Amino acid sequence: MPGNQNNILQILEYGDLDVEGEFLWGSNYTFAVGVNHDNETLQGVYKPTQGERPLWDFPRASLAKREVAAFLVSEALGWKFVPPTVYREDGPFGPGSLQLYVDHDPEYNYFSFHRDDLQRLRPVALFDLLINNADRKGSHILFDPEGHIWLIDHGISFHRDRKLRTVIWDFAGESFSDELCSALVKFEGLLLPGTDLHNQLDLLLEQQEVSALAKRTQELLSTRQFPDPHPNRRPYPWPTL
Repeated sequence: MPGNQNNILQILEYGDLDVEGEFLWGSNYTFAVGVNHDNETLQGVYKPTQGERPLWDFPRASLAKREVAAFLVSEALGWKFVPPTVYREDGPFGPGSLQLYVDHDPEYNYFSFHRDDLQRLRPVALFDLLINNADRKGSHILFDPEGHIWLIDHGISFHRDRKLRTVIWDFAGESFSDELCSALVKFEGLLLPGTDLHNQLDLLLEQQEVSALAKRTQELLSTRQFPDPHPNRRPYPWPTL
C-alpha cells in the first residue's frame, strides 16, 4: 500500500476524481478512478449509490456506507483487511464509497490458494462472522505482492438478521485462538455506546444494525469457536467466485 494510511485517507477524502473505466463484474456500477490531491495520485474504486441494484432485504441506497463501515471495523480490530475506504458526497456520479485499489493477481483466489495461505484465513472468517457478510465470494479475498490479505466488497453486510454466506467454512467447529479472543474482547469495548467507533457506525448503519453487531460480538465471545453452517439457511454465496 503506497504511503501511510492517514495520507491515503486524506487523498481519498479530498482528491479530484477522474473516471478511467468501469469494472464489468458485479451487480452494481463500479468504476476505476484516478484520485489526485496535492500532486499525489492513487488508483481507487468508486461505487456510486445511484448505481446500486435495489435489494429486498437491505435498505435502499445503503450499500456504499456499509463498505465504509467494514473498513472501520477492520481498523478497530487491528487487522487492516479492508483497504482504506471513505464516503464521498461529491463523486462524479453522486455520493458513493471510494476505496483504495489494491494491486493483486486476479487469478489467485480462495479456490486456488496454497495451503499455507488458506491457513491464514481464520481472522478473515471471524471478520465475516462479525459483520454478518452475506457475500464472501472466493474472489473477494486478495493477496497483494507483499503477501498482505485484503478483503473487498462488503456492501451487503451488517444486516440485523442472520445473513452469513461465505466460501470459508474451513474452520467450522474449531476453537478461537487466544489472539482472536483478545481481539474480540478489545473490539467489544470499542463498540460501547459513546465511543468513537459506535458514533461513526451510527452515521453509516441503522441503530438496530449497530446493536446486532455488538450482540454478535458477545455471542462469539461466549462460544469462542467457529460455527458450523446453519442447516436451514443457504451458507454459500452465488456465484461462489
